[in-house]
Amino acid sequence: MSVSTEQTDFGFQVATRAGDGRARTGVISTPHGQIRTPAFIAVGTKATVKALTPEMVDAAGAQAVLANAYHLYLQPGPDIVDAAGGLGAFMNWPGPTFTDSGGFQVMSLGVGFKKVLAMSTDGMQSDDIIAPGKTRMATVDDDGVTFKSHIDGSTHRFTPEVSMQIQHQLGADIMFAFDELTTLMNTRGYQEASVERTRLWAQRCLDEHDRLTLERAGKPYQALFGVIQGAQYEDLRRNAVRGLEALRSNTSGRGFDGYGIGGALEKENLGTIVGWCADELPDDKPRHLLGISEPDDIIVAIAAGTDTFDCVSPSRVARNGAIYSRDGRYNVTASRFRRDFAPLDAECDCYTCAHYTRAYLHHLHKAGERLFATLATIHNERFIITLVDRIRDSIDAGTFYEVTGTFRDRYYAGRIS
Repeated sequence: MSVSTEQTDFGFQVATRAGDGRARTGVISTPHGQIRTPAFIAVGTKATVKALTPEMVDAAGAQAVLANAYHLYLQPGPDIVDAAGGLGAFMNWPGPTFTDSGGFQVMSLGVGFKKVLAMSTDGMQSDDIIAPGKTRMATVDDDGVTFKSHIDGSTHRFTPEVSMQIQHQLGADIMFAFDELTTLMNTRGYQEASVERTRLWAQRCLDEHDRLTLERAGKPYQALFGVIQGAQYEDLRRNAVRGLEALRSNTSGRGFDGYGIGGALEKENLGTIVGWCADELPDDKPRHLLGISEPDDIIVAIAAGTDTFDCVSPSRVARNGAIYSRDGRYNVTASRFRRDFAPLDAECDCYTCAHYTRAYLHHLHKAGERLFATLATIHNERFIITLVDRIRDSIDAGTFYEVTGTFRDRYYAGRIS
């Protein structure tokens, strides 16, 4: 049996384009359902969107969830997820699932940045790639990455083959090739070497992916996306795409099913960088932007040709009291909301806004009640998902620029009613 016969459950079709721009709608088909694009993929790092049940995530309108290979490898272990029937069955999520390769976490945690990499070089020095006061916990060589667990300090090693083995056991519908994460402060020479290293790792991922697909015959096909690096350099980004698109498995002769745009991105150049990649990418394969969720970044990313994207930000900032609204982001823990009996956003249709007030959430946070995280996260996830849904509808209706312009003008005026 050839690998290609296992791929009938994955596909992508472009539906509508926004005039003469790159923004587009489409449909990604997976063994566990379709994803209408553009789409925000809710992040369930450890097989859970923090503070929410899968039913709550579904009610928020999420079409798919993304979990993290690094975290699930360390705990509970990919063999347990595999024995449970895969990620979706393990977490009771019936829809499409993604897993990232673990490359971001082994490097970002390893150099002490934790879960956030800067989108600006302000206040940093050249090759300043270890956070102040942190000890390096990851080292890269041409074969892979050796790193220490952030949980107990034990030593582990990821190679392209190991990442593929983990992700096949996790069983997500879409997974990503193992890549090397760099920062904006790595030197040009290092970025060049890293792009080539990521390309070589990508070939190994394709080959191991094919081997495991044949070995696990009868399992739903898992699509593999290549990851584009190159930081802020146009030639490196374009060459990275060309290098990945030229790769083919030595077993089946197939290339990647789609592409992830990753690595260091300067916020002010986000659209430009994504545009460079879109120029080079094949039109008939989906494009995923890793780690983006702020409203202005979402709009810019979609305008530049992104189909899907993910980020922990909506749930993370919710737990710290930051609330999205059509009139800007605000912190409900501020004293002025103590007697504010309006919903978090009067125009939001989420469960929280239908039943609770700013004053109540203010109280829950001050009282240290866990219910705060649940109610705030429900709202923020729904807000971002709804924003992307409206953008998708506007592309189909031919009103993308009008709708996004109106939203942006109001949101960034920062008025809170």
